[in-house]
Amino acid sequence: MAIRSSLTFGLWHVAPAKAPRPGLRAMWRAIRTRRDLARMDDRMLRDIGISRADALREADRLPWDLASR
Repeated sequence: MAIRSSLTFGLWHVAPAKAPRPGLRAMWRAIRTRRDLARMDDRMLRDIGISRADALREADRLPWDLASR
């Protein structure tokens, strides 16, 4: 028995539901990690080699701005 990739009901063509775009998952991850970065204290930022100004600049980026800088 073959699985159809779409269904037809009379004149209506119903496409199968699509999975969420992978970009949405990446945006949620960016929101979470940028929020975590903004909450780090100076000692933690020093440990990972990022200044407070760089951390705040990264935290202020928009969620869909995913290009590395």
